[in-house]
Amino acid sequence: MEIDRLIRKGEVKDFSYFLDGTSGYAIGEGEVMDTFRTVSMFTPFYNCEVHEIVPYEKGKETLRTLLKSQIAAAHKGE
Repeated sequence: MEIDRLIRKGEVKDFSYFLDGTSGYAIGEGEVMDTFRTVSMFTPFYNCEVHEIVPYEKGKETLRTLLKSQIAAAHKGE
């Protein structure tokens, strides 16, 4: 099965079925084009919805920098 190969390669970290028997989810890691190629392999058999995530620490750091910039800009306009 193709999913088994992707799991062995480390491209898919988790794969599970939902109880309806026709849907589920996969969690993977990789470059954008690798993900695109992997998802495209399953068309037209499955409809895929891809959500790229930002790790918590990186997101927290980015948001903190953004908020500090907004606060500075607000103080500058006073």
